[in-house]
Amino acid sequence: MAGRRLTQQQRTRIQQRQDRRRARVDGSLAPALEEAGLGPEQTGLVIVNHGATLIVEDCAGALFRCAARQNLGRLACGDQVIWQPSGAEEGVVVAVAERRSLLTRPDYHGQPRPVAANLDEVAVVLAPEPELSEYLIDRYLVAIAAIGVQGLLILNKVDLLSASARTALLARLEPYQRIGYPLLLASSRQEHGLDELRAWLGGRVSLLVGQSGVGKSSLVKALLPDREIRIRAISQVTGHGSHTTTASMLYHLPDGGDLIDTPGVRGFELGEIGPDVLERGFPELAPYLGCCRFSNCRHQGEPGCALGAAAERGEIALRRLESYRQLRTTLATTTRPGRTGL
Repeated sequence: MAGRRLTQQQRTRIQQRQDRRRARVDGSLAPALEEAGLGPEQTGLVIVNHGATLIVEDCAGALFRCAARQNLGRLACGDQVIWQPSGAEEGVVVAVAERRSLLTRPDYHGQPRPVAANLDEVAVVLAPEPELSEYLIDRYLVAIAAIGVQGLLILNKVDLLSASARTALLARLEPYQRIGYPLLLASSRQEHGLDELRAWLGGRVSLLVGQSGVGKSSLVKALLPDREIRIRAISQVTGHGSHTTTASMLYHLPDGGDLIDTPGVRGFELGEIGPDVLERGFPELAPYLGCCRFSNCRHQGEPGCALGAAAERGEIALRRLESYRQLRTTLATTTRPGRTGL
């Protein structure tokens, strides 16, 4: 069941309460009396979100199993929070810092579910197997553009490709490079391309996304020599036993920066977004939008469509235009009036 909707007055009151908590931790307000049974307020970072249970890391690197106040809404891996200890390895999250970015996807009820917060970049991991899906890539890139962070593509398992297969696959990905998305070639088994990937990830909060089986976990393992130690420490705090990638998890990179690994998916739905958000994910169309003969052009082959003419001249990739048309049609039938954001 989706959470109850709050009035504007209730949201304002909750926000003011959280602002006061953050100010107390920052030292700009006098310390408040501790709630019964809870320790002092302090800052923390959400490392894992297991639904009702959060794993929060304090400023010294210690891990705590925390619950969250109900009025905070859904939290995400990467959230900066204010929390209070309630036991030796337990606590309560009482406030969330303002997010600079938030990637979401719809839950089973169509409500936005946070995936990861405070990102600087999102890397879409691809591989020869399972079969590459440009339509899935396009949906990811729309979501990435909507939250205003850097996007890049990682073609993993390149050691599985013959010379001809590699040439063909790179040709399919060329339209993304043409519009400014970096493409990194990698092989975790042969440790190919890892130095270049480390350079991209260093000093940033990055998220790896992609289909099940593309080798995200293998890349994470290659980039993080102490990953198993980290997993055992988190499993001990959660009490869930050995870890599998069933929830997003944040790791600290050895040379600086954070890396968030997410469970593999078969698809990625955008939720309810407006045409302006969709267009951000197709930057190559921008010079032609608004140039059609008819102001209400749906870009589905109407006479005088500037997008269709540009595709015929080879100025934009026809496959990308077809993807835009398909997404535009799909969103037009699912978006309710007044809902324009991820």
